[in-house]
Amino acid sequence: MSAAKRKPATMKVKPKEEVNKKALIWIGSIVGVIIIAVSVLLIFSS
Repeated sequence: MSAAKRKPATMKVKPKEEVNKKALIWIGSIVGVIIIAVSVLLIFSS
């Protein structure tokens, strides 16, 4: 039972790392889009 429980635990860790990488990419892209949008608004407002 203990061996069966350990295997899924190691399998669950790998997808979490992939999700974290995807989340970081999404956050980075969203922040970049926000910065670009703010800079464009500042240029057009001035």
